[in-house]
Amino acid sequence: MNLPNRITVGRFVLSLVYFALLAAAQVWEAPPANRERVVLVLDIALIVFAIASVTDALDGYLARSRNVVTDFGRVADPFVDKILICGSFVFFLTLKHLSSIIGAWMVVVILAREFLVQGIRSLAESKGIAFHSSVWGKQKMIVQCIVVSCALFYSAHMHRYNWAKIVITAMIWLVLVTTVASGIAYIYSARKIFRSTPQ
Repeated sequence: MNLPNRITVGRFVLSLVYFALLAAAQVWEAPPANRERVVLVLDIALIVFAIASVTDALDGYLARSRNVVTDFGRVADPFVDKILICGSFVFFLTLKHLSSIIGAWMVVVILAREFLVQGIRSLAESKGIAFHSSVWGKQKMIVQCIVVSCALFYSAHMHRYNWAKIVITAMIWLVLVTTVASGIAYIYSARKIFRSTPQ
C-alpha cells in the first residue's frame, strides 16, 4: 500500500476516533451534565477533525504528484470524506447547542447530495468514463470543513452568545447552498458526459 493510501486509511481511523469523541460529548451533555468534560472532548474532536481535513488534501496531492493514483484511493478517499462530513452533521443533531440550529431535513439534503453524486460517479465508471471531482465539489468540501470546525468551536465555547448563534446559522445555510449547487453542477456535467458517449 502506497503512502497516499496509508494516509487515507489513517484518516478513516481518525474519523472513528472523532465520532467516539462526539458520542462522548453527547453522553456527557445529558443530565446531570458535565460541562467541563463536554468542552474537553469537543476541543479534542476539533483537533482530530482538523488533522483529518488536512490529510484529505495531502493524500490527494501526494497521489497526483507521485503519479501513484490507485483504484483503492479513488474509491476510499471520497468515501472517507463523505463519512467524515455526513457523520459530523448527523452527530450535530444530537448535540445540545447545535440541534436547535441544524434541522434533520438539512442533514437529509446533505446526505441526498452525496448519494446522488456517488451514484453518478459509479454509473460513469461502469461505462468506463472518468468522473473527477469538480471545482464546485472541492469548494463544497472546503466550506463544509470550515463550517464543521466552527460548529464544534461554537458548541464548546460560543453558544452563550446570540451573535455567534446567528453567525453559525448563516454558515450552516451556506453549507446547504454550496451542497445543492455542487450537486446541480455534477448533474449538469454528467448530462454532458453521457450525451457525448456512444451507448
